[in-house]
Amino acid sequence: MIIVPVQLADRSYEVLVGDGVRSELSRLIPQRAKRVAIVTQEGLGIDVDPGREHKVFTMGDGEQSKSMATVESLCRQFAQWGLTRADCVVAVGGGIVTDTAGYAAASYHRGVPVVHVSTTLVGQVDAAIGGKTGVNIPEGKNLVGAYWQPSGVVCDTGLLTTLSPREYRCGLGEIAKYHFLGGEGIDALPIDEQVAACVAIKAAVVAGDEREGGARATLNYGHTLAHAIEIAGDHDLRHGEAVAIGLIFAAELAHRLGRIDAERVAEHRRVVGAYDLPMTLPSGLQNAELIALMGRDKKALDGITFVLNGPNGVESVTGVEISLIEDSIDAIRAEGDR
Repeated sequence: MIIVPVQLADRSYEVLVGDGVRSELSRLIPQRAKRVAIVTQEGLGIDVDPGREHKVFTMGDGEQSKSMATVESLCRQFAQWGLTRADCVVAVGGGIVTDTAGYAAASYHRGVPVVHVSTTLVGQVDAAIGGKTGVNIPEGKNLVGAYWQPSGVVCDTGLLTTLSPREYRCGLGEIAKYHFLGGEGIDALPIDEQVAACVAIKAAVVAGDEREGGARATLNYGHTLAHAIEIAGDHDLRHGEAVAIGLIFAAELAHRLGRIDAERVAEHRRVVGAYDLPMTLPSGLQNAELIALMGRDKKALDGITFVLNGPNGVESVTGVEISLIEDSIDAIRAEGDR
């Protein structure tokens, strides 16, 4: 078992990484909690034992279930069961479950403790770490949510063997991102160390900027276009697949702004391609719609805010000309037409 601490200004918590570590769940539950509400999805089939009275609550599959209606339903069920603010919520599932159950925990009684048991690769290296919770609305992805740090996170790498090849590849999109956030060489590590390395990178960023006032925005590298692709394409692509395309777009845009050279763009393509991830824009998506959706991104403060590579590493950039955005989109579309 690898233990990665997440050090915050007022407290810290542990992320447990390794095959079978879900058996350690009880050590992460706050001692005063008498009851635990386990939130998961029907048919997931992953049992956990929090070591005290507990009840399982299920939510639906797919991005459409990551909604305010689901949060209301969960909170009403918590109330009917008698869950108090001294108790605990345990989210068992991928990013859809941890994001939604985390927001329900942040909202119920104005905040009850939550522990995430992440069952997907994308969740283990990203979604379950750092305290971001939220749901979608028709106008955009993750536009409603709260910062609510968990009491602990379980990344049981043994569960990754149950994932479909496509779902596993989805997580590789987030790992590809970490290559450009100080994680060069991650691809050479065994899976437990790979997950722990990604968690450590994210933990260091979160420790310095818990509520995305600055540096934490870099964790959204590749996500500005990715979220737009997901919405415009009605989530035909998995999140990590969209992030992979977003990484190539970000490299193309940074190159057009003179921030990186052609060799660095090629490095982005090499990393993404090595994970067998898509690098071209799906057909049927229009520039105008993608740009409008990027303008609704939660990072946007003064126009579209991009996270781009450059001489100082990855950082937020504003004031980009629309023509350069369109040219960069066309570049990844043109690659797909060849």
